[in-house]
Amino acid sequence: MTTRRTIGPEELDTLDLADPRLHAEGELSAVWRHLREREPVHWNPARETAPGFWVVTRHADVTSVYRDNTTFTSQGGNVLETLLAGGDSAAGRMLAITDGDRHRELRRVLMSAFTPRALQPVVASVRRTVDRLLREAIDKGSCDFAADVAAGIPLGAICDLLGVPESDRAHVLSLTSSALGSHDADGTAADAWIAKSEILLYFANLARDRRDSGHADVIALLARSKVNGLPLDDDEIMLNCYSLILGGDETARLSMVGAALALVEHPGQWQALKRGDAGVDTAVEEILRWTTPALHSGRTATADTEIAGRPIRAGDIVTVWNASANHDEQVFQDPGRLRLDRTPNKHCTFAYGPHFCLGAYLARAEIGAVLEGLRDQVEVMEQTGPARPVYSNFLSGLSSLPLTLK
Repeated sequence: MTTRRTIGPEELDTLDLADPRLHAEGELSAVWRHLREREPVHWNPARETAPGFWVVTRHADVTSVYRDNTTFTSQGGNVLETLLAGGDSAAGRMLAITDGDRHRELRRVLMSAFTPRALQPVVASVRRTVDRLLREAIDKGSCDFAADVAAGIPLGAICDLLGVPESDRAHVLSLTSSALGSHDADGTAADAWIAKSEILLYFANLARDRRDSGHADVIALLARSKVNGLPLDDDEIMLNCYSLILGGDETARLSMVGAALALVEHPGQWQALKRGDAGVDTAVEEILRWTTPALHSGRTATADTEIAGRPIRAGDIVTVWNASANHDEQVFQDPGRLRLDRTPNKHCTFAYGPHFCLGAYLARAEIGAVLEGLRDQVEVMEQTGPARPVYSNFLSGLSSLPLTLK
């Protein structure tokens, strides 16, 4: 029910890895394997409306690019959409697309809200939410796991952190779903741009309301903080809230949906989880590797350099593909097999180096809560209809997954 067309390396010359439809409808495992073995730094040629870009596929090269934010900067943008459009206007103001001293200072400010201690009440709330949503789904007998269960978990957590009112959360979820990808093949760049603009406007208004409000949420934290001796302005607060809501909602949610599908499709692993033969902690890491919700990350070369012997020119767009690195045979034994007890598991799902995901602890806690809930509350899990993919060249996963839970 989740069959995609298998694409082989013989089609490589005709593929555009920036095409969302390719990732939603195609199975690219053979292409990634070919590139890792034969052409680990591949040139995706320019198209009529977009420049070409480098495609880095081996785990060692991916982590090397992630680690070096001097030679490979995020400040031109960190996803294909903005890089191919000529850059991101938020560069130097949003954590994810800022490097150097400013990145370190801004990350230090935000990190205080994402420590395990600071997140204790949020994680406790996540567990309660998971239990409630699973009970409701079991009572109904059937559900869309993506919409009825997974959608309410990470969004609730990040909205708790940001102090987003309960009444606004469904609207915020619909905007985040459109901003980075589409639920159908007909979604347009204009739709995504409108959604992004609406998110920014929403948080601009929230930031203004919170500056002197006495609240204890992340927006208030940003409003009180200084970076390099200067307070953040409303635009900077707005942009970083935008980054947190997208990063904190979409990827964790897609991993949860992917986890449910993986357990349905691999009943032996589902039983291993239920028996306790596979622990939740190792299962979380394997789900993160297996689902890889963020397909790639983008950088811009700041100087002439090389990757794996391939010359890279200053100004070139360089994309590193987590989707390939997480299946690199040089790092993962039998990478095409789901093993919930896999260890070690050096996946790149949270990136690597200076831009390692700020919300990694929270995402792990959320996915762990879902796995524990499924293990403890569900005996039978069956797919009852076709799953629908997200159409994106950045996000990977499902927008719909009909299941029966008993």
